[in-house]
Amino acid sequence: MDSSPKEPRRGKLAQVRLQADEVEALQQAMRTLNLGSTSDALREGLHLLVREAAEAGAAEEIRSFYGERPAPLPDGVLPPTEEELRAADEMTW
Repeated sequence: MDSSPKEPRRGKLAQVRLQADEVEALQQAMRTLNLGSTSDALREGLHLLVREAAEAGAAEEIRSFYGERPAPLPDGVLPPTEEELRAADEMTW
């Protein structure tokens, strides 16, 4: 087993050019979420992006595994009715 001390992980500086409307949206989000700096806001955005990518990857793995067959529902869960599917399609988020 390697008992040598671990090197500290170094950060990386990244720059991004934002359009005026993106800056405004970022500042509004920072106020709403009480984030203290642009770096904090961008890190939060990166966390969300990474999570979304992981979810998309998991969904693709499920589709690949099941192919054309639908994935099974968990025990005790009934398939949605046509009415429920229509209502979900009409929902606005």
